[in-house]
Amino acid sequence: EEQKRLLQNRPDQPRRPKVLRIAIIGAPNAGKSTLSNQLVGRKVFPVSRKVHTTRCKAWGVITHEDTQLIILDTPGLTNPLKAKRHNLDEAMLTDPWDSMKHADLVLVLVDVSDHWTRNSLSREVLKCLSQFPHIPSVLVLNKVDVLKKKVLLLEIATDLTEGIVNGKKLEVKSALKQDSRSSAETALHVTQASPPERKVPGSPFGQAKNQAQEGSGLDKSSDVGGAGTGEAQGPKHHGAKDLRDMKGWPHFQEIFMLAALRGEEVDTLKRYLLMQAKPGPWEFHSDVLTNQSPQEICDNIVREKVLEYLPLEVPYGVTQVTELWEEGECGELLIVQSLLVPRESHKRMLIGRGGKVISRIAREAGQDLMNAFLCDVRLKLKVEVKS
Repeated sequence: EEQKRLLQNRPDQPRRPKVLRIAIIGAPNAGKSTLSNQLVGRKVFPVSRKVHTTRCKAWGVITHEDTQLIILDTPGLTNPLKAKRHNLDEAMLTDPWDSMKHADLVLVLVDVSDHWTRNSLSREVLKCLSQFPHIPSVLVLNKVDVLKKKVLLLEIATDLTEGIVNGKKLEVKSALKQDSRSSAETALHVTQASPPERKVPGSPFGQAKNQAQEGSGLDKSSDVGGAGTGEAQGPKHHGAKDLRDMKGWPHFQEIFMLAALRGEEVDTLKRYLLMQAKPGPWEFHSDVLTNQSPQEICDNIVREKVLEYLPLEVPYGVTQVTELWEEGECGELLIVQSLLVPRESHKRMLIGRGGKVISRIAREAGQDLMNAFLCDVRLKLKVEVKS
């Protein structure tokens, strides 16, 4: 009831409100929800190692002084064939595109730990960017802590940007003689070719231009196409043939490198986002963290654990039904949820030997719900075969 009241009430507008809507897109399992949770400061989006944990678009809200950031967390961009294989709703295909329509800025998240995909953007991501070329975009390289050879970040950044950031050409220096530790620091000091006044205070990207060119391994040379700061001339629309020949997107305004799971450099990105906000009315009350209902958060967190502990495609066939949701005598939240599975064999897997699997899911989900709702939660899960 409290969440419903906050969502229905008019926002508590400051005198000079600023707002920025940010769509986070990327391939499935790139870490979009993990980054969203870190930016919001509370776990409100589900996270697991399996793809398609996020099943619909959900909004996170960050309110800082007079500025409100609205994070549009979306399902991973996928295609109809993969959607059918994972038993996904049609919304999984359309929600990322709908989020782009509402965005003032788009973050493209890439998992650099995946050596199969890290050097090129997926067809779906490129198609999405080309459909909305007027929306400023930022490249975010995630999971950089997993990368042993940090110098590879320079190569990845060049491939994913087609060698151009904010209208400036990037050139990788041929000789990089730093040891592994200095290479890590170097790669994280890649700066973008943007005006000095737009630099983020305390950002590793806000170094002097000469220092950036000498230490980053990336040279900023002449403007490309007269773009300069990236504002004078917008990116052109790319056709299907253009996209086939492209590995990256040459219209990113900035590059950020971070480790969302550990929270490394997330504050740097957050400061940048706050600086990009434009004057405009807030959409939510300052106490709101997400537009999801508590029941939706509960469903997402339980499904996250089911995805984590069931093998292969099994968890994608589980249906959740909430049977009880009420406040106990001592203010604790009492939740009973049934998990419906299509086969008896799936039921045995979900329960586990001696009930160990379902007990672990209930225990971990209950703890996450306590952290999300800031109250005691008693969660009971039942497993049944769909009739």
